[in-house]
Order: sequence, then structure tokens, then C-alpha cells
Amino acid sequence: MIFFKQKIERKYFRLFRWLRLVLLGLLISLLVIPLTATAYISLMTNGARYIKPEEVPQERLAMVFGAGILANGEPTRMLADRVEAAVKLYQFGRVKKLLMTGDNSRVSYNEVKSMQQYAHNLGVPITDIVLDYAGFSTYESCYRAHQIFGLHKAVVVTQNYHLPRAVYTCRQFGLDTVGLGTPDIEIYGLWGMIPYLRREVLANVKALWEVHITRPRPTFLGRIEKI
Repeated sequence: MIFFKQKIERKYFRLFRWLRLVLLGLLISLLVIPLTATAYISLMTNGARYIKPEEVPQERLAMVFGAGILANGEPTRMLADRVEAAVKLYQFGRVKKLLMTGDNSRVSYNEVKSMQQYAHNLGVPITDIVLDYAGFSTYESCYRAHQIFGLHKAVVVTQNYHLPRAVYTCRQFGLDTVGLGTPDIEIYGLWGMIPYLRREVLANVKALWEVHITRPRPTFLGRIEKI
């Protein structure tokens, strides 16, 4: 009886040890894969990212990614920072037009009109602002920039934490892309940026999966509107 009991105990001990190793492996994978993806995307876009508008190479157009609007329709602080940086590019003569790409999935929520109005208030003529109402994600914005708006080159404008993925994704759709990054940790602090940074490392894995494996179509394509 004691022999069988010991045998069962050894069997469950081996099973427990095996399960523990599997869980440890999964945990390591959950940490290593996102960090590796983030490092890879950062490395592949190194040298194409700028922090000063005056140093950005001259291009015809800058693309600004949406980042949310407030209940009153005004841009969030993060979105306002992006638009202001794009306006500086325009004012410095680095670009001639701005493409605002964001979410207008419902009548009461229109990121791109808010971005357009904010840029216009800063001195950019409406005629030099193009709107992409169906840029629901970085992937969809880059996809549509090439397929719908016929872009082959662009400067993408977003916060520094998001810039590598934005540049990398657009490049996978045939855009010769450089990026202008706006401050993030410097403004919002490390604690305030933790949710964004955590989300970004996971989004980098998703970005590699989408651009290299699945290539899903965006929510909307529509007619071609070459700029």
C-alpha cells in the first residue's frame, strides 16, 4: 500500500514539475516575444526618426495619426501635440500638405475634423489639409495612405513611443517613410506613460503579424483619392 502511494506521489510530482516548466516557458515567451518585436522594429527604423522639425527631410506630405478627442470635440493633449508638430513642419517648409488620419466611425466622433480645425487655427489653409476618415488604426492608416491616397513618400507624425511602429508599418506598404516624434515621457512622465508603453509592446507583435503574415484588409477602402 505504501509502495503504491509513493508511486502515485512521484507521478504527480513529475506532472507538477512538467506543468511548472510549461508555465514558466509560457511566461518567458509572453515577456520575450513583445520585447524582441519592439527591439526589432526600433532597430529597423533607426535613422529614420527625428525629434526636431527643422531636421526632417523635405517631403510633399506629413501624415498625422489620431489620438482621441474630448467630449467637446477638441483634440486630446496628445493629439494636439501631434498636430502642432505637423504644423511646424508645414511652417518650416518641410512639407506642403497634411494628411489627418483618424476615427470617424460615428457622427458624434470625428477625430479628423477636430485635427483639421486645430491645424487651421494654427495657420494652415484648409486646402492644404487632407482628411482620412477611416484611419481606425496605425495599420489601416498606412494601408489606406498607399492604396487610397496613392502616397509613396511621407513624414509620419506621432509621439516618440509610437513612432517606430508607425514608420515600420507604413514602410511595409511601400511608403518611403521617415518620422517626426513628439515628446511623451518628458511631458506625461514615466508613470503616466506606462499604460501606453505596455500597450505598445503588444501592438508591435500585432503589427509584425499583420504586415508579414495575415495582411487583413482595412475596415473601409472606398474610392481612390490621390493627393
